[in-house]
Amino acid sequence: MAKKVKKKDGPIKETIKTVFYALLIAGAIRTLIFQPFWIPSGSMKSTLLIGDFLFVNKFAYGYSYASCPSYFGVDFCGFAKGSENRLFGADPERGDVVVFKHPLSGEDYIKRVIGLPGDRIKLVDSLLYINGTPVSRTPDGVFVETYERQGPVGSTPRCSNGSPRLGEACEKQRFTEVLPNGVSYSILDFGNYRADNFPEVTVPEGQFFFMGDNRDNSVDSRYSQTGPERGVGFVPRENIIGRADRIIFSSAGRSMLYFWTWRSDRFFKAVE
Repeated sequence: MAKKVKKKDGPIKETIKTVFYALLIAGAIRTLIFQPFWIPSGSMKSTLLIGDFLFVNKFAYGYSYASCPSYFGVDFCGFAKGSENRLFGADPERGDVVVFKHPLSGEDYIKRVIGLPGDRIKLVDSLLYINGTPVSRTPDGVFVETYERQGPVGSTPRCSNGSPRLGEACEKQRFTEVLPNGVSYSILDFGNYRADNFPEVTVPEGQFFFMGDNRDNSVDSRYSQTGPERGVGFVPRENIIGRADRIIFSSAGRSMLYFWTWRSDRFFKAVE
């Protein structure tokens, strides 16, 4: 008896199948392991610059509704919202740079973990206090960048050396801050600002307090979620997406296609 020969799919069907499986694999990786994130603002300078491209490690803290990406405006894991339980869950540590969903708008933000559940946080003349103890802060020179329109949005940086013209140097004082667990990182300060003094608050159970490293240019947990600047406030555990571990690519231009604006010295740089 002659053996039946299986008919091969046509080239169009084969292409459709290939694209489908590729999208399926990419979606699984994005949902379960890594999520790409492009830095849109200067709130985390000098740790992260506008135009840095990184992957967010989702496995670091486990999974919640926020771990599931939205497509075409549809939140596919919205049914799980409101649960404090995280699959394979682990809490971030002080000093981790974390991507999370804004508690009200659902937008993705990236900031540094400063306060854990139960911590008392305050700022006095820009000096951070955790549980009544001032955090070590030492001068670390001056951060200098070119005063120019940055990234796709085209925003200009804030400077401590007055109002430079386009193309001139923009300066900010840089400090090294060391948290109680020994994590150290650079922060920027360009002078007196209203958020330099922040009354003591206690971080509620199951929530976290975040701040940007560019202290005078970061709308973070020091600002109310419902205020005019749509601050972050306290962030629930379930809103955490993952940890920023490494910069993969970086471009200072309005588009990643402008190869002459690539920052090759930042490729594959660890986030500290």
